[in-house]
Amino acid sequence: MGTTLLRQQEQRMIELEDMRYFVEIAESGGFSRAAARLGVSKSIVSRRIARIEEHLGTRLLNRTTRSVTTTDAGLEFKERAERILADYDEACDAVAAHGGEVIGRLRISAPLSFGIQHLAPVLAELAASHPRLELDVSLSDRVVDLMGERLDAAIRIGKLEDSSHIARRIAPIRSLVVASPAYLARKGRPERPEDLATDHDCLIYTGSRSGEWVFTSGNETVAVRPRGRLRSDSGETLVAWALAGLGIVQLPSFLIGDTVDSGALEPLLLDYPLPEYGMYVVRPPGPHTPGKVKALTEALLRHFGGTPAWDRCVRHVAEAEAAARASAKL
Repeated sequence: MGTTLLRQQEQRMIELEDMRYFVEIAESGGFSRAAARLGVSKSIVSRRIARIEEHLGTRLLNRTTRSVTTTDAGLEFKERAERILADYDEACDAVAAHGGEVIGRLRISAPLSFGIQHLAPVLAELAASHPRLELDVSLSDRVVDLMGERLDAAIRIGKLEDSSHIARRIAPIRSLVVASPAYLARKGRPERPEDLATDHDCLIYTGSRSGEWVFTSGNETVAVRPRGRLRSDSGETLVAWALAGLGIVQLPSFLIGDTVDSGALEPLLLDYPLPEYGMYVVRPPGPHTPGKVKALTEALLRHFGGTPAWDRCVRHVAEAEAAARASAKL
């Protein structure tokens, strides 16, 4: 009796995993893409789908040399399988929470430069603290489709677009306009934002939707389209060019904090502050926050909540400016 029950439970677990494989194929539109996402071979994926179709006695997928699509039966099975898997994952989260465990695969996306410099150590600590947690991390500056790419969460920096996704603010994101002492010795310092469009060489980040740099002046905003021949979608590349004295750049403090603190790059146009944005953890809609997303959010808050370490450069700049103004009044 006990052996029979064990076999039945094992079979149910296999069927749950088969459902995951099927949903992954239906979402990705191909066996190879699904296998890559799941971290298994294409042959394993094929065998699991064949087992489901044989068990159900119907075809769930239309296969061609170019694509894989769901049949009507496959579409209905997918919708029901997703509900079953969501309920199962929620149940596992609830039980694991009693023992302080975090289990499952956490699929996240994050901006490239931030991910390399700041996120990777946090994720290493998270993985070490939760041995049963799997991490699948994609680093890219594009805005990913959480639902379409079946991600559990994304770390986003900037101004959030209106959406049905649920967001938790982690930290402020502040930026500075900077240049190297060598560039300033050669070209001089801009006195107004408008100078960036006429008298200076600027280093342009092409990952932004807008080509303008926006400053504040009192209660007004000043938008400038900077002039420059050097462009890149890589923040690290722009920092390297700025350090080489090739131009003026606007970048977030998490990329340039150390170089500003050391004096390798000097902040400019401090009378015209740049807008403050935020860093967020964004997850798909739903009343239940998975335990693995909670663990990620808590880790990020521990490391970056409040005033992040990289913002010391902004604080030092503000203190130096305040001291200079006080000295000028004496």
